[in-house]
Amino acid sequence: MQTTFYPTVGIVGTGAMGRGIAQIAAQAGSSVRLMDAQEGAAEKARKALCNQWDRMTEKGRISAEIADGYKASIQIVDTLADLSGCNLVIEAIVERLDIKKALFAQLESIVPDHTVLASNTSSLSITAIAADLQHPGRFAGFHFFNPVPLMKVVEVIAGLKTEAATCHGLSEYARQTGHTPVHAQDTPGFIVNHAGRGYGTEALRIVSEGIADFATIDRILRDQAGFKLGPFELMDLTGLDVSHPVMESIYHQYYEEDRYRPSVITAQRLAGGLLGRKTGEGFYRYEGSVVQVFAEAPAPEVSQMPPVWVSPRAARRSELLQLLKNLGAHIETGQSPSPQALTLVAPLGFDITTVAVVERLDPARTVGIDMLIDDAATRRRVLATNPATRSDMRDAAHALFARDGKAVSVIRDSGGFVTQRVVATIVNIASDICQQGICSPKDLETAVTLGLGYPMGPLAMGDRYGATNILEVLFNLQTVYGDQRYRPSPWLRRRGAIGLSLMHQEN
Repeated sequence: MQTTFYPTVGIVGTGAMGRGIAQIAAQAGSSVRLMDAQEGAAEKARKALCNQWDRMTEKGRISAEIADGYKASIQIVDTLADLSGCNLVIEAIVERLDIKKALFAQLESIVPDHTVLASNTSSLSITAIAADLQHPGRFAGFHFFNPVPLMKVVEVIAGLKTEAATCHGLSEYARQTGHTPVHAQDTPGFIVNHAGRGYGTEALRIVSEGIADFATIDRILRDQAGFKLGPFELMDLTGLDVSHPVMESIYHQYYEEDRYRPSVITAQRLAGGLLGRKTGEGFYRYEGSVVQVFAEAPAPEVSQMPPVWVSPRAARRSELLQLLKNLGAHIETGQSPSPQALTLVAPLGFDITTVAVVERLDPARTVGIDMLIDDAATRRRVLATNPATRSDMRDAAHALFARDGKAVSVIRDSGGFVTQRVVATIVNIASDICQQGICSPKDLETAVTLGLGYPMGPLAMGDRYGATNILEVLFNLQTVYGDQRYRPSPWLRRRGAIGLSLMHQEN
């Protein structure tokens, strides 16, 4: 089969996204025509591209001859009519359905029948954009991520009338630009923005419940679960002017599905102009490019450590007992704790108060520890108190688990710990994407890993931490909160017993 290549590519809209797409298209060998309705914008983009190639030359990444070739491939055009000779035209303009529809209606009357038309939209329906086109079969979504040259994934989205050959050609071209294409059905958020609802949205819920502050949640998810950036660091980097509208768009497009509900926290901060790094203040303050974060308080000093009793229902109980031995704890082995003992529970999804009541433990001496993830695989331990936990017992638990130098966070009582709730939500939403057939499980893993920078794909995450454990967290969270936002996906329930990893994803 002959490989598809687009010798001449038109880019409409020369902001950050359009400029990035133009760069990789030129580097793939295409001639690029830049067009922008704003006077001077296209020329500004061309100069930025030339400067970028000059920097690459200075760093020895490309030769001066190659850079000159890239520069020569960029042409500024003034009107849509100048795009008539393009084989592919990609739109990267404002996210408004009416404006995009009007643009493609004009393009369709200008370009020949073989020209492929594509939108870089991140949230609008491909089917809706193409609804009034005479030839919707040649139109598809071609969604890149910012910065385009560095983010090596692109979503290829078929509308209801898109022809398979259109998506096939775009996928081949994406590979020629050095990007990895993933195929998505035309649904709200496509793959990456849909799957990403489990991270920041759940973290915002945790903050709103007074369980922990922004910095603590970021530290936990970085150090315990291995995320490169905490959710609030990530939102500061992206900017709330970008991330909050995406939350609202997906929520409304899914007809107010509760699991996607946005937060008043981001709405208020957006209204107040606390957008993140770009404004110098968001969830954190920035001086120049340096984030201002308060140092963690040291572990408390405890002169006399109480004995420790571990609930027989604790998750990873044998591992927890071995950890306590390694830390030099005096472990009680009776059926119930002595009146002096620090009582440890390790629930999945349940709050510490409920566990203490159900197991008939003294809540004043009861502290929880998150054991969803193998302790050896983490750089932080997370403890949780309940409203009745005595301060001396809290301090004793903190000091004990910090004995070997590992960081410890102590949060307030909640249904599930931070990592449990966020990871379970990520895995559950990903499973629901598979249930809906939005994309293949393999493309889901690829899109999330490359597009969101997670330490692993969400299905691999479910296998790593145990799909049955994830299901237990979700079922128990449903009980604690009494609503349906944590209802397990049918796909997760069916696959939980056999594993979610790629070897099980052929059908």
